[in-house]
This record gives sequence, C-alpha cells and structure tokens, in this order.
Amino acid sequence: MPDGPPDPGLPDPKEVEELLLGGRLRYTRVDAVRLSGVTREFSGRVWRAFGYPSMPDEAVAYTEGDVAALIRLKRLIDEGVLDEDSVVRMVRAFGQTMARLAEWQINLLTSMLRRGDFGDPPPAEAIQSIVDIADKYLDDFQPLVVHAWRRQLAAAGTRALASAAARDGDQSGPATRSPTTVGFADMVSFTQVSRELEELELARLVERFEETASDIVAACGGRLVKTLGDEVLFCADDPAVGAEIALSIAAAVKDETEVPDVRVGVAYGPVLPLMGDVFGTTVNRAARLTALARPGTVVIDAELAAELRDEPAFQTTRIVRRPVRGLGIIQPYVLRRMSPNGSRPSSA
Repeated sequence: MPDGPPDPGLPDPKEVEELLLGGRLRYTRVDAVRLSGVTREFSGRVWRAFGYPSMPDEAVAYTEGDVAALIRLKRLIDEGVLDEDSVVRMVRAFGQTMARLAEWQINLLTSMLRRGDFGDPPPAEAIQSIVDIADKYLDDFQPLVVHAWRRQLAAAGTRALASAAARDGDQSGPATRSPTTVGFADMVSFTQVSRELEELELARLVERFEETASDIVAACGGRLVKTLGDEVLFCADDPAVGAEIALSIAAAVKDETEVPDVRVGVAYGPVLPLMGDVFGTTVNRAARLTALARPGTVVIDAELAAELRDEPAFQTTRIVRRPVRGLGIIQPYVLRRMSPNGSRPSSA
C-alpha cells in the first residue's frame, strides 16, 4: 500500500473490502479459531489454500463468513466426508479458480467503464462506479457462480460414472484409468506477434483465441482444461469428439482474421486428473505433437489414429517418425477430414 493519506476522491478501501466480502471485518485469527473450533494450524492451512496472505494473529481480518466457512470445513472432517488433506486440496481448487474469476470480472468492469457510454472517466469515478455496481448487483452474480459450478459438477459426475461403467464392463485385465483424448492448440508465432501489438491489442487477441477455442470445445462436448495465453488444453472421452474439436479449432482460427494460425497436437491414452488439470505421458505426447504440426494442421499419435481407423469422417496419414524430447521415437499422423467424395484432401 502507498504511504500518505488516501485519495479523497476514492472510496474507503476497508468499506469496499467489507462490501465485497459481505460482512464486517471483526475477528482476529485467534477469535476465528476459538469460534470455529478448528486448530490454529488447520486455519492457517485453509487460509493459505484459499490464496489469502498470512496475517498476524492480532490483525482483525476475519468476517462472520470466514468463521462459518471454517465451521463447515470442520464438519466435513468430523463427519468423515473428507480428511484434512482432502479439505485443503478442495479449498485450494476453489481458491485458485475464484482468484482468476475475480480478476477477470474486475478487469471486465473496468474496461467497460473506460470505453462505454460514460466516455473515459477518471480513475476515482471508474472505481466508484464499480463499487456501485457491486453494491447493487452482487447478489445477482452470486447465484450465477453456484449455477455454473453445479452445471460443471453434473457434467464431471456424469463423465466419472461413464468411465466407471466402462471399467466395470472390461474384465479383460487389471483396472486402469480410462483412456482420454488430450489436445493442445498453440498459436503460431505468438512471441513475434506479442512484440508487434500494443498491450490492449494483444489482450484482445488472446481473448478472441480463447473464446473461439472454448466455444468449440463446449459445443462438441469436450472439456477445456486450461488456457495459457497462446495455448489451450482440451480433453474428450470419445476419440472422435477429440478429433472433431481439433479440426474445428484449426479451421475456425484459419477463418478468424484477428488470430494467427494454430498448430494442434492430439494424443490418446491414460491420464492422471488432478485439481482440474491432467498429467501423464499422454499429455506430454500431445504437447510434443503440437510442435511437429505445420500451421493450420492437426497431428495425432498412433494410438488416436488406431481409434479413428473406422471413423468415416476422418482420414489419418502417417508421416515420418520423429524423435521427441523425453519420449523417444514416436509415430505421428496428420489428421484431416474425409472429402465428401471420399478422396484425399489436396493439402495437409
């Protein structure tokens, strides 16, 4: 925080914080531990997992909502629903997700106020407008967050049940993780483009790319795992769905004048899902395949090519085997759509 008196034209920071928290800062950490019945160590683990900075014991930094959250988490442990480590992992997932959502919402509101019908208001006026919007509409935003979470929870639960049913139906060998189609779409020459564009132009480019990719992933029935600025990572349980997503992203970006071409790499195999992300050799293979693809094309591994062999909508073409870092020699394939007449497309 800067030294000196606050700007008289700005809202009081403590009042803004309490408005957004939905309650007054009234408890120290000692108070919160005593009222919730948790240990000091557990409260610290939860606080850090949420992504909050460490506070001195005597600092008044907790609200009624913070105490209620600790009580709920303690009840999950007491009733045997989750152990302490699982609670902390769950809290960390919430904290990381909500941190990104909050930053995005504040940035969106700020950008709207600066280029909207209000012209270009001075900082104090813009901040006050954001506070006024929050005061009036925050209760409308909150149910949307819960609704989106429940929708995504239902989708994830359905996928988990389908995966469990598939494993139960396969008695041919030991139980393993269900294979998943994993794909990376990577913008071509992003480093060079980022040097040529102004910051706002670059931000719009990244946002447009993410919007295009995420809409396609959702429409096809896949899952957007994460975005990394110039790259998106997606998954699909069905190999054909993964192939459709990859080709659709490549085609859509090629038609999108604001976004450079993309390279797409897709692999098929077991993955380790953790904290909403995916890990394992299959993910690494998809990343390496992305680097092998030419701009505007999709390259897949031999495992996915085998799964798509009987799919009439797709054609796979084997290309030269390549050594890739950490994985040895792999056999890549170029993925294309089958032409309407069944002939090979004229170019990769």
